[in-house]
Amino acid sequence: MNSPEFQLDARLDTDTHFLLNAPLCRIGMMDDARFPWLILVPRVANVREWPDLATEQQQQLQAEINACARALQQVFVHGEKLNIAALGNVVPQLHIHVILRHSGDAAWPAPVWNAGTREAYAKADAAPVINRLREALKFA
Repeated sequence: MNSPEFQLDARLDTDTHFLLNAPLCRIGMMDDARFPWLILVPRVANVREWPDLATEQQQQLQAEINACARALQQVFVHGEKLNIAALGNVVPQLHIHVILRHSGDAAWPAPVWNAGTREAYAKADAAPVINRLREALKFA
């Protein structure tokens, strides 16, 4: 399902740690240790909105969102609520945020956007989280 013309927006590349390429999406972990947060980007050129994807791509995207949600719940067992959103107001390339929230997190109960200052993962701290998420991510 990968499009040869696909290019990841530089801001998404800078803000995330690469996890893996699923059948449709590039999946990255947001570089903010305060929140368990994955970002899925369909590897299809020039896609800004969900309806820009073909129906079968939309179905695959939903399956990948579900897999990411389950992986976050498995790896970060303290979560209470999943936030799943496609905003694209700053970065127009279609990307889906999957964030596992809990009542003690840095932004609760408000949205995570513009909530304090991002706390980037130290390299030594990011690697084990990335490995656990990769192991937890399953695609049919």
